[in-house]
Amino acid sequence: MSDKTKKIAYWFFTLWLSLGMVSTAIVQLIKLPEEVEKINALGYPTYFLTLLGIWKLLGVIAVLVPKFVLLKEWAYAGFFFAMSGAAISHIVCGHGFGEIFPSVLLLVLTTISWYLRPENRRTKP
Repeated sequence: MSDKTKKIAYWFFTLWLSLGMVSTAIVQLIKLPEEVEKINALGYPTYFLTLLGIWKLLGVIAVLVPKFVLLKEWAYAGFFFAMSGAAISHIVCGHGFGEIFPSVLLLVLTTISWYLRPENRRTKP
C-alpha cells in the first residue's frame, strides 16, 4: 500500500471512528431513555453513560489532535476496552447481532485506525 493510499485510508477510518464515538457519546450524555434502558439491562448503573460519553469525547479529541502520541495510544486503548467490553456484555446477556454489531463495528474501526496511523502518530520503540 502506498503512503498516500495508507494516509487516505487512515483518515477515512479515523473520521468514521470519530463520528461513531461522538454520536454515541452525545446519546449517552443526554441520557436518551432507550440508552438508559440498555445500560441498565446490561447490569451497569446509569451514571456509566456520563463516564463513557465524556471518555469518548476526550478520546476523539486525543486521536484527532496532532502530537500527544502517548495520549493517542491511551485513547485507542480506551476505545478498544470500552467497545470490546460492550460487545462482550451484550453477548453475555444473550442479545442478538443487532445489539452486538455497533460495538463490534467501533471495535474494528478502532483497530484499523490504530494500525494505519502515520509514523508521526506512533510512539517510538
